[in-house]
Amino acid sequence: MASSLLAFLLLLDGGMFAPSSPPTGLLERVFRYIDLHQDEFVQTLKEWVAIESDSVQPVPHFRRELLRMVALAADQLWRLGASVDSVDTSSQQLPDGQTLPVPPIILAELGNDPKKPTVCFYGHLDVQPARREDGWLTDPYTLTEVDGKLYGRGTTDNKGPVLAWINAVSTFRALDEDLPVNIKFVIEGMEEAGSLALEELVQKEKAGFFSSVDYVVISDNLWLSRTKPALTYGTRGNSYFSVEVKCRDQDFHSGTFGGILNEPMADLVALLGSLVDSSGRILIPGIYDHVAPLTEEEKRTYEAIDLDLEEYQNSSRVKKFLFDTKEELLMHLWRYPSLSIHGVEGAFDKPGAKTVIPGRVIGKFSIRLVPHMNTSVVEKQVKQHLDHIFSKRNSSNQMTVSMTLGLQPWVADVGDKQYLAAKRAIKTVFGTEPDVIRDGSTIPIARTFQDTIQKSVLLLPLGAADDGEHAQNEKINRWNYIEGSKLFAAFFLEMAKLHSPWQEPSSLDLTY
Repeated sequence: MASSLLAFLLLLDGGMFAPSSPPTGLLERVFRYIDLHQDEFVQTLKEWVAIESDSVQPVPHFRRELLRMVALAADQLWRLGASVDSVDTSSQQLPDGQTLPVPPIILAELGNDPKKPTVCFYGHLDVQPARREDGWLTDPYTLTEVDGKLYGRGTTDNKGPVLAWINAVSTFRALDEDLPVNIKFVIEGMEEAGSLALEELVQKEKAGFFSSVDYVVISDNLWLSRTKPALTYGTRGNSYFSVEVKCRDQDFHSGTFGGILNEPMADLVALLGSLVDSSGRILIPGIYDHVAPLTEEEKRTYEAIDLDLEEYQNSSRVKKFLFDTKEELLMHLWRYPSLSIHGVEGAFDKPGAKTVIPGRVIGKFSIRLVPHMNTSVVEKQVKQHLDHIFSKRNSSNQMTVSMTLGLQPWVADVGDKQYLAAKRAIKTVFGTEPDVIRDGSTIPIARTFQDTIQKSVLLLPLGAADDGEHAQNEKINRWNYIEGSKLFAAFFLEMAKLHSPWQEPSSLDLTY
């Protein structure tokens, strides 16, 4: 079987892990079915990737593609026997007055046995923009397999993981076996554009669709390693800011006006340069005051994580990181805030030499937040700092600071039952204990689910660290996609076992 051969070859290459022991009984039949039908699963992924479901570019063509993508997924769930409700959301009003449809959000469910736990899976079908001329080696919307790697936009973020979950469900159906758990799906098409209307829907359905949910699983991030699986129990938040400096709406000729006025670009450069130093430390007063203190127990978790710093640096194609140890690097990625400057709007950025003084410029930066930072406190600190720096320049220009996005960090309890089930499923499929990690990025829906329906949330990634989500040549390894389908199937069985009234968790084994 191709998947087993690929796993063996990767083992010879020193990359992957062997299953802890051969599966038996139902699990053996599930794994065999997935192996035998993997080409069909890849073909379905190819059909999904072919749909240009870009939610970022607000143009009619891509919205039609998004509607087509959501309809295809809903139909696939319906054919599995799920009850499917495609919830219409409001339209999107653009600054130019144009109105575009927002794709419906899929709420689907399979099973309502009160004796079984109910697991809710969240995923998204939309993707980031992709064009061949931006540096892709292949057509981004044509799934292309090269050396076991499946290249295409959305393969790892997030169509591949959504399909892996569906593959696991369809395998039980094909084998005429009852699902070990009740399953609910929340699948949207606007995640990359801010998940329009999703939070409101979760609030609205708290006492309805979500009332019977016991656990929430999200598979929308990556492993820390190219080869070792991971569980994720926390993400950073994000406060995104724009700072505008304005003299007038019209630009100036530098020969006519250079030297006789306060140039907005010079003011902006000074403001942006005051935010962070060369060591990465944020210079805004008070910004670290509410960061959770580092405990000895937490410190040990970083020491236990398997990360080859040199390999990580080389695979990132970075000459040197700011930190020399694994522990320092991970802490500054996950449990300390960071500030990144993203760009300047209104400045000349094309090739050539244009002697213009911009009359109005907007700088954009963001701060990744960690427990126990708060977006409203951070907003106040940023504005006070920039007001102080700007006042010292005695500029005649106008400055306006605004926070355009404020998302809180999220942390889960790794002692929850589903974390134990996921660890055991990973051990069964991959033959190793997972890295238990946090993620430096922001996945807002995790915090929304946890705060709104008050249930445990687990991030269970399938993709390898080098998958290149959002980048050119995004891919998912065939191995990750197929073994990930097995992982979800094993996870269903582990969750069922943990909820069996006649078995204590400590007495459970990994045979079925």
